[in-house]
Amino acid sequence: MKLTSINWRTRKRLRRTIQQSISHLFLIAGSFFFILPLLWLLSTSLKPDHQVFVFPPVWMPNPIKWINYPKAVNYIPFFVYLRNTFVICVVSSIGAVVSCSLSAYGFSRIRWPGRDVLFTVMLSTMMVPFQVRMIPLFLTFRRLGLVNTYGPLTIPAFFGVAFFIFLLRQFFMTIPLELSDAAKVDGCSESGIYWRIILPLAKPALAVVALFQFIGSWHDFLGPLIYLNRRSMFTLSLGLRQFQTEHGAEWTLLMAASTLTILPIIILFFLTQKTFIQGITLTGLKG
Repeated sequence: MKLTSINWRTRKRLRRTIQQSISHLFLIAGSFFFILPLLWLLSTSLKPDHQVFVFPPVWMPNPIKWINYPKAVNYIPFFVYLRNTFVICVVSSIGAVVSCSLSAYGFSRIRWPGRDVLFTVMLSTMMVPFQVRMIPLFLTFRRLGLVNTYGPLTIPAFFGVAFFIFLLRQFFMTIPLELSDAAKVDGCSESGIYWRIILPLAKPALAVVALFQFIGSWHDFLGPLIYLNRRSMFTLSLGLRQFQTEHGAEWTLLMAASTLTILPIIILFFLTQKTFIQGITLTGLKG
């Protein structure tokens, strides 16, 4: 009897190992197709010009031209654009975390008339694309005198983002109400509960919101294209467009500039992936 039980457990463990191995093989094969464009980008950025369009393609540059990167940086004021982009990303990320966490707290922890109806209306705004709101927003910011400033690229984040509010609300609903009730018994106000209890427990979800907003602002092209006219205020996305317009035939330098543009985001994701995955997982525990 005991031997049969051991054999059954061994077969079960072996079956699970085989299933996991097959799943990992499929995931590795799938990830290859996703990483292939990135490898081609990196390869092209290090090639001599005559190896860019040859067939069959040359994956390993010979010789490797590291000089393409200094040239790409010098062709445009890269570090000025990097600073501008970083400022916009940081300010908008702070705005999104503050505004969305406050809104999500009100929708999840405080009962008030019409809360669920207003939450449904707020979610419905996710179906309205930016292109529909683009002209009204531009006219509004122009009347406020904010065109050709970073205001239109950062101020909207301080008024909440529907998806982030939904994400944080889902997370806040997983926090037991008993913690808030105990804090109220001790004389803590709603703002105190929000600041001292909810936010410390919601760090993974807040990190996800900050990371999403940072990446979205980093890659935003349409917003800076509409509101920024002075080259000294350009972001990296506009800088790449400027590079393509002025030096479009120099593909190796364009690929080098593109690699430098996406490199900070890749580094940021690898540094925060544990918190990011934890936040995404926990926000789906309770509807």
